[in-house]
Amino acid sequence: MPPALRKTRFVCVSDTHNLSPTEGSFKLPKGDVLIHAGDLTNQGNLPELRKTLAWIEQADFEAKIVIAGNHDITLDLDFYADHGLQFHNQYPQEPSDCIQLLKDSPSITYLKHESAEIRLNKQNGPRTAFKVFGSPYSIVNGLWAFGYVPENGPELWDHIPLNTDIVITHTPPKYHCDESKDRGAAGCEALRQTLWRVRPRLAVCGHVHEGRGVERVLWDLTSPNVKYKEEDTFYWTDPGHDNNKQCLFDLSIRGGNPLENDGSEAMESQAKSLGINPGDTPKDSDSASQIPLSSASETASLLHSTATSESAFSTVPTFHAVGTQLTRRRSLQYGADLDNLKGLGSSGFPSTGNTYSTGRGQGGKPPSGRCDMEALHGRLGRKETCIINAAIKATNWPHKSAKGKKHNKPIVVDIDLPIWDDISD
Repeated sequence: MPPALRKTRFVCVSDTHNLSPTEGSFKLPKGDVLIHAGDLTNQGNLPELRKTLAWIEQADFEAKIVIAGNHDITLDLDFYADHGLQFHNQYPQEPSDCIQLLKDSPSITYLKHESAEIRLNKQNGPRTAFKVFGSPYSIVNGLWAFGYVPENGPELWDHIPLNTDIVITHTPPKYHCDESKDRGAAGCEALRQTLWRVRPRLAVCGHVHEGRGVERVLWDLTSPNVKYKEEDTFYWTDPGHDNNKQCLFDLSIRGGNPLENDGSEAMESQAKSLGINPGDTPKDSDSASQIPLSSASETASLLHSTATSESAFSTVPTFHAVGTQLTRRRSLQYGADLDNLKGLGSSGFPSTGNTYSTGRGQGGKPPSGRCDMEALHGRLGRKETCIINAAIKATNWPHKSAKGKKHNKPIVVDIDLPIWDDISD
């Protein structure tokens, strides 16, 4: 039988740009896991990073996961070597010192286009486990760090392992939480297509401040003709808008509208992928344990051993929109085709060497040869993803707008995750 689930609370922020809850810019709600989706600073100098990391380290969360963003320029070694003096000509920074701040933090999991596995260990906590991938990259727009051109997106995002539960990227995916007054839909289409294949429980982002919000995307996994198709999108009405309430989105079973995503793994394979052997004795700790993965490409080699039968997903509740918290937005049928597209090594990342098959991104019922077998076989329980743009800064750089709200609240999301010591029993 599948492992027991328990509600786990994620508090999501992004684009704080030197803002701090300790200075009253925003209030940090209580939770189990804190996620910061990049743009910790305005220009990434050492004092800015120290200030931001100080409040993150002081925050009372069992796990704290952080990625960089395009404004955190000292954390991108190649970019800073080429362009750093254009930002810090009077006081040049030492990128290695800035990066070391994050690496040396005893309580922060810093991800730079890589994966980790998190196990919450506190006796009075949820004691759940999940796999997370984090990346600082966004499409080039001006002279900022961690940029890539759209043509390199498929190769870049193909590094996200298919067994990922939480995806954290600085950029949003195309057409979801990415609306910009000046640029329209400013997200990445290649990332959206990758999310169709991975179908994580949560996809947390920022970058486009005006796109702040939450959307539930129900993926169409059956269409044999349209690739990367979405069945529907449901938009969140913020319960914390213009009041003192939390910006809470409850996707747990107890909340009545559970996320239709079971994580795609049966009990035995899930335990192995989390590094848990039968008979392990859970250990109590004040902080979460982390199992870092040396590279995204290395993680991808595990994908072929995690397939499970569709029967394992029969207990997942069916999603029905109720009340006023969700609004049906649209059914998307984007047909961008990656047929026979080879990996682009010029993105600056190791090429996966893939030649994408004609079935990539195509729905259907395995073992049909026409469908995307790698993305679908044994994974049909991953039907829905909650996409969260958690930008705290409400105005765009350089934040000169004197009108309207300048700061957003953190977004709080409750989801059910497997209890790790139940998996090991």
